Amino acid sequence: MSTEHTILVRKITHRDKQWIAVDAAQPADISKIIKRLQNRQYSKTHRCWLFPFTKEAYDALASALQPYANVDRSGLKMDGVVEKQQQLPPDKKLTANLVKTNVRENGTAGICSINAHVLPSMQQALTLKGYSPSTHRTYLGEMRCFLLAIKNNAADDFTTDRIKNYLQYELEVRKLSENTLHSRINSLKFYYEQILGREKFFWSIPRPKKPQLLPKLLNEEEITRLFNALSNKKHKAMLFTIYSAGLRVSELCKLKLQHIDSGRMQILVEKAKGKKDRYVNLSTVLLDILRSYLQACVPKPKKYLFESEQTNDAFPTRTVQQIFTNAKTIAGIQKSVGVHSLRHSFATHLLEKGTDIRYIKDLLGHFDIKTTERYLHVAKKELTSVKSPLDDLFKKGKIEW
Repeated sequence: MSTEHTILVRKITHRDKQWIAVDAAQPADISKIIKRLQNRQYSKTHRCWLFPFTKEAYDALASALQPYANVDRSGLKMDGVVEKQQQLPPDKKLTANLVKTNVRENGTAGICSINAHVLPSMQQALTLKGYSPSTHRTYLGEMRCFLLAIKNNAADDFTTDRIKNYLQYELEVRKLSENTLHSRINSLKFYYEQILGREKFFWSIPRPKKPQLLPKLLNEEEITRLFNALSNKKHKAMLFTIYSAGLRVSELCKLKLQHIDSGRMQILVEKAKGKKDRYVNLSTVLLDILRSYLQACVPKPKKYLFESEQTNDAFPTRTVQQIFTNAKTIAGIQKSVGVHSLRHSFATHLLEKGTDIRYIKDLLGHFDIKTTERYLHVAKKELTSVKSPLDDLFKKGKIEW
């Protein structure tokens, strides 16, 4: 392969960590080289390959790529530098610096100067409106993809028809999934309506129908095997807590010691999805497990229920996910499920035991009962007792095999 091809290597922030990023859209030969490298992972959100933000990782990456392409590393140092604003009033300097930092980390390399203001404006608006870090990452990532696609066309001049054409191209040519396209539309809607103040013309832009996917869960026998596969008390206590209380993994990691109320037998889930507090039940079994874990834990956690021994801070969500994956492998569970399946299993098993769905809605922290009702489709024990008409025909001896 000729080295005329140039690969942009840039810095981004993903899941609160800095990474070296390489866009996934590369020639087949180069993609094969990247896939052979160690410590790489793929980000669906940014549609790029991620490597640890270290000199060693960059040297290995550059060494592998340089015989086949030119490596542009300008994005590692100058990524997303926002043009200096002259004579900013003192009260705006701090905000401007924060915008510069956040936009730099999310990456503006490759974006035309005519659209250089878009991501900083968007970052500022998301911050002032108090959107979650996850929404920040999603909206800025999707807007960045849009700006890269339109190249030197001014984003602020796009009409409804041009946006429709762009979305059709992403769906038909780039083969974006329905869920990704919804995220892209939400990001564009935020910019054009909330920042540019356009009328709500996005009502006229059709959205692709999302696939109605049922929650993936584990049955009680699989749950038993999963838990028995763990020997580390701390790891067991984590997964027990998720399943016992139906928590999201992020909620588990944010649990503080003071959130466990043994007097009222409740757990406070603070500032969960949508910045919503809720209480969930603390089972007597889980309380005994947590007490046993804390008694044996060295060093003792000081703030969070589960703390990292390396940082003395909240336990990383990625590590909890890996703990689940390791336990699933040891237990011989072949289902394609992640740690979130414990939350799905919690809801489904409660339904199967006759718990009112409105109560489950509150335990899970859902805003809309329709979100909880999807568990009805996987928790219908009565359906297993319905006999197929084929069974009756065989029973009557009318069919031979």
